Amino acid sequence: MDNKANQPANDYFCAQTNDFAALFSAEAFYNSDKEIRTITLEELRGKWVVLFFYGSDFTFV
Repeated sequence: MDNKANQPANDYFCAQTNDFAALFSAEAFYNSDKEIRTITLEELRGKWVVLFFYGSDFTFV
């Protein structure tokens, strides 16, 4: 079975200090422009980045 829930915890990847983040794209809200834009990690390379994710909060419903 390929169900990850049945695998031991040591099979999961856990990021460590100084690990590189995987390249990604995501929608982000820019408060200064009051709009949602797509950002990529590649465009932020060389800058300090804090990725804040909270799935159910800050939704525009």
